[in-house]
Amino acid sequence: MSDIPAKRALPPKESTLFKELLTLYETRQLKKGLKTADQILKKFPEHGETTCMKGLVLTHMGRREEGIELVRKGVRLDLTSHICWHVYGLIHKGEKNYEEALKCYTQALRFDKENLNILRDAAQLQTQLRIYDGLVETRYTLLKIRPAMRQHWVALAVAYHLNGNLTEAKKVMEHYEGTLKNVPDYDVEHSETMLYHVRLLEDLGEFAEALAMLDVNAKSRSIVDRTSIMEIRARLLSKVGSDEAEHAWRVLVEHNPDCYEYYRGYLSNLGLVLDATDPSASKALAVLEEFATQIPRATAPRRLALTIASGDHFKELVTPYLLSGLKKGVPSLFSDIKGLYQDKPKQEIIEEVAVAARDKFSATSPEPSSSTSTDVEPTSYLWTLYFLAQHHSYLGRHAQALVILDAALVHTPTLPELHMFKGRVLKRAGDLFGGARCLEDARYLDGQDRFLNTKSAKYRLRAGMVEEASALLGLFTKKDAASPGADLEDMQSLLYLVEEADAHNRNEKFGPALKKYMAVNKVFDEVEDDQYDFHGYSLRKFTINIYLNLLTWEDRLRSHPAYVKAALSASRIFVAVHDNPSIGTAATASAQLTDAQKKAKKKAKKAAQKIQEDAKKVTPQSNNDDKGLEPTPKDDDPDGSKLLQCADPLERAAKLLKPLATLADTNIEVWIATYDVAVRRKKYLQASKALAHAAAIDSEHPELHIRRIEFRRTVSSLPEPPQVVGPILTESIAKLLPDEVSYEAFNSQYLQRHSASAPAVLAAAQVMVKLQAPRDQVEDTVFTVLGAEVLLDIKTALAIAAFLGTIKSLRADEFRAQCGARFPLSTVFKPEADLAELRQLALNAPHALPDKAEDIP
Repeated sequence: MSDIPAKRALPPKESTLFKELLTLYETRQLKKGLKTADQILKKFPEHGETTCMKGLVLTHMGRREEGIELVRKGVRLDLTSHICWHVYGLIHKGEKNYEEALKCYTQALRFDKENLNILRDAAQLQTQLRIYDGLVETRYTLLKIRPAMRQHWVALAVAYHLNGNLTEAKKVMEHYEGTLKNVPDYDVEHSETMLYHVRLLEDLGEFAEALAMLDVNAKSRSIVDRTSIMEIRARLLSKVGSDEAEHAWRVLVEHNPDCYEYYRGYLSNLGLVLDATDPSASKALAVLEEFATQIPRATAPRRLALTIASGDHFKELVTPYLLSGLKKGVPSLFSDIKGLYQDKPKQEIIEEVAVAARDKFSATSPEPSSSTSTDVEPTSYLWTLYFLAQHHSYLGRHAQALVILDAALVHTPTLPELHMFKGRVLKRAGDLFGGARCLEDARYLDGQDRFLNTKSAKYRLRAGMVEEASALLGLFTKKDAASPGADLEDMQSLLYLVEEADAHNRNEKFGPALKKYMAVNKVFDEVEDDQYDFHGYSLRKFTINIYLNLLTWEDRLRSHPAYVKAALSASRIFVAVHDNPSIGTAATASAQLTDAQKKAKKKAKKAAQKIQEDAKKVTPQSNNDDKGLEPTPKDDDPDGSKLLQCADPLERAAKLLKPLATLADTNIEVWIATYDVAVRRKKYLQASKALAHAAAIDSEHPELHIRRIEFRRTVSSLPEPPQVVGPILTESIAKLLPDEVSYEAFNSQYLQRHSASAPAVLAAAQVMVKLQAPRDQVEDTVFTVLGAEVLLDIKTALAIAAFLGTIKSLRADEFRAQCGARFPLSTVFKPEADLAELRQLALNAPHALPDKAEDIP
């Protein structure tokens, strides 16, 4: 090993060139850097550090494979060089392979223990990977090397904080503050560190000390964020039980009278809660009414009062609240108060007030063409109709809502909100094409409104019109993008990705659906990766409090509804591919183009290339050759067929579901999906735990009922239970489905208990098929959902129709016809020929708009 340092040593000329190479890389002068590296390697081809640096330069020039191979070669040439290991770590970091990058940095630190750059990078990786024990050690080392840097003190305190050692974090902050001298007034960075120290004391439960520190630093102008001072002070005064707390909260309310949290804080300080069932509700109501009187322009106290008021008192309060919103024409009024609809008496009172307002405004409202002045705004009647339509639709009275909307459209046919909500009512009623048509009517009222364009495209996707929706979205996406979808994916539009994926899934195009669901997963991966730069930036800028909030938010990132939905749907497709590999083969076959289609595609590609060439001639292009900017990689699987044919569908599904076990543990669908994957991977103990979690959430859930029987049958069919977990497995199955109960009896008992629930009836019928019951018996069971006493919705009816199709029932058409009669506004149960006609109608020019301005009534 003694000859390695000699190998690493370079003559003065080459040593100077190597330093120049490092500078050229840091300033991103990559071409010059490559030439410099070649100059050194021409004389010293075995120099490991130069070989690594050349590889690093090549990776930034787009020659990634060649660059990575050179870096590996350089590491082999000099295994004791911290530069080689650092470069190898940078390569792994660029590949988002943070675990391997940290291993490389750890190796580099063995040979250069006090390298600041490597220590900083290692600390950022440890934070990214949430290795807080190691982070504390790294930050402590940095502080020992450079104790004069303020950033290192604060970074060590944050490391202790993240590791759960608040006491040590407090000590570090106290030492840090003892070293400060001549801090200028209104220093924002110092202000942030003081606020962080107060936060530490509060988290430690030292409320009096935190309050004293806050007051001292606020008076000395060390803390400059006045709003934070008021909020923290009010909170701390409440926690120490001070008499000043009430005044502090009142000051906050006056500072921002429409902040709900301030009212909750004020009430909490008085020992009151916003709960109508609480004995102190009347006192809380009196407080809110006092605020409403003192601050008449504030809506928050009046809205909060509606939450806890009841009976005649509620009517007294809600009447002026509703009338004020209706007179002003507030479109979001219903969204504001629909939270009150959990209480049925309140529903009835709201309807009574709204109907009375409609009658009043109808009698006094002038015609739109009239200029007669009255005490009522001309639009009050219109917005009251809009409110009532929302009210009835929310309660499932879709026909009544449509009648009111038609009256509103006669009054004012040019209001986009009316057409949009009519589309929503039709969608809820099961007329997806009608809903898309109404949204097109709304869009044509203002072709430059991006929101209307997006909503119309969304409704087209809901109706399964994917290509037509893409054409609409293309009106607002980049013209030089490969496609509207590609631009929206680059913009991380979760709304688009989830909606298009769902549309493909409903159309049974599983390849494109899976492609979009995995694109959603990619968005969340990128958001996780984007936090990396903040680990250093936030500490340099001393934005510590918001940085800690960011880390907390990132830890729960995948609890976002878009990720939950995409992960569940993608896992179901992966499970389906595992159960039936022909799905992937069929997708590939359907992707095969005819000769005519190939010619059309080639022609379209040439036209697109010509457009791009013309755009390049008009738009000046910057020279990115020497900046390390890589071109957008070509998508080699545009239709998702390769993704469907992956060799490890269950492993991919398990990876998608893994974060949800902690982040969405109250969602029963997560545990059902986890079971579906685990049982196919033959991880029976994991499967039993998933079912136990599901049973704890809802022991009578239809999907759980199916899995209970399926799991016992699966384990019973094993030649012998797994030796290690056999007894535990037997015990868990006994809890889910006792051995003394037969499958048929268990299913029959479940059906009797839930005979009025359509999803439960469907689940029982699916179990009957698994138990090989006669088809006519299964059909008779399914048709009981059409009884008047059974709660049947459109979604469940469609699922039952699909189920009848899978068992090749001769009564499938009969069921669809009866569902069509039960849901007269719905079109989803119509024959394919009728649906094609409705689809065409939805794509035609708007039908409900007047041709000329003078035709508007």
